[in-house]
Amino acid sequence: MTSRLLTKIDGILGRWFPERRMFLRSDTETKFIRLAPSTQLMGWIGGTSVFAWAIVATAIMLMDNIGSGNVRDQVKREQVSYETRLNALSVERDKRAAEAEMAHERFSVALEQISQMQSALLASEDRRAELEKGIDVIQSTLRNTMIDRDDARQEAAELSVELNGTESGGKTAAGRVDDAVGTVDFLTAALQSTAAERDKIATDAQDAFDYARELEFQADLVKERNNRIFTQLEDAMTISVKPLDKMFSAAGLSSKSLISQVRKGYSGQGGPLMPLTFSTMGREPDEATLRANRILNDLDRLNLYRIAAQKAPFALPVKSAFRFTSPFGMRWGRMHNGTDFAAAHGTPIYATADGVVYSAGWGQGYGKLVKIQHAFGIETRYAHMSKLLVKPGQRVSRGQQIGAMGSTGRSTGTHLHYEVRVGGKAVNPMTYIKAAKDVF
Repeated sequence: MTSRLLTKIDGILGRWFPERRMFLRSDTETKFIRLAPSTQLMGWIGGTSVFAWAIVATAIMLMDNIGSGNVRDQVKREQVSYETRLNALSVERDKRAAEAEMAHERFSVALEQISQMQSALLASEDRRAELEKGIDVIQSTLRNTMIDRDDARQEAAELSVELNGTESGGKTAAGRVDDAVGTVDFLTAALQSTAAERDKIATDAQDAFDYARELEFQADLVKERNNRIFTQLEDAMTISVKPLDKMFSAAGLSSKSLISQVRKGYSGQGGPLMPLTFSTMGREPDEATLRANRILNDLDRLNLYRIAAQKAPFALPVKSAFRFTSPFGMRWGRMHNGTDFAAAHGTPIYATADGVVYSAGWGQGYGKLVKIQHAFGIETRYAHMSKLLVKPGQRVSRGQQIGAMGSTGRSTGTHLHYEVRVGGKAVNPMTYIKAAKDVF
């Protein structure tokens, strides 16, 4: 049955694959191999399959090579674009650093001017108090002079009455004439004395009025000068305080909360942070006193802001030339909790705020690591350093060198990995650095 089926199939295939014979000849004999149609079909199918597989494999390899070349070119283009952006950011950072330095100088000049204006304000306040006392003395002198003048007038009237009411009885005509002459002489002398005293009193009163007007004019000048000083101080306070408000707001920090915490830490009486006011000695404060108190309160607030800014990480950890090589965020499928700054090996690393070092040593993956605890629950970390210059428990100030840049730990090259954590949670360090770019 099987032989018949094969024979029938060979007959059908014989139309396309006729039976062939292959002769194999040697020196002594000749042999042949019969190739049936079914055998030829199987060989043709096998050869075709191998040929098709070779074509498909070649196409796949070509496509893979072309695709790999495109990916490499794309990676190179992205690398060039990334380096271009980094260079642009570096130039922008240098420009912002220069602007920040200029702003810091302007801020220092403004503080010096505020100090001078405050001294002038206090001196003008003392002058105003002296003028008020002088006016009070003049008014008292005028009152006494007017009383003396009234007494003199009353005395002259009494003398006049006495002259007109003199009794004429009991005396001779000559005696009465002598009495009248004596009385007239006496009255004349009294009137002359009274007139001279009156003229002197009038002259003194006029001089007092002139002096009072002069004092009032001086007081107006002092008031106008004080008003100019107050206006300049208020403008200086506005220029100085508003950028700090904006800086803390951009960093996500509450200005009221910061001031409250700083004030608690600096609550000693009589110190430079003690709120200042002008005493009104129990009287209702005038407008000048209210303005002076507002300015002094703003100065106190500015001082508290200055302390808060020293305790928050608003500064750059690297002052030399550097490049941003990796930002905060997702990287290679994992969260990158800091910002990377690349520079030469051994570049100095500085603390970005006042604080206390609570860890300085080797960290898993971080290499040589320094952790600094700052106020307001803020922590900064400095990783991959080649050298550490601080110890645990040491107190550091903003701008103090704490180590040198290196490539220790899990690192692909020399750089600084810089982190900022608030309440233990990592935040973008550039938020603080960008917030302070127009202030420091």
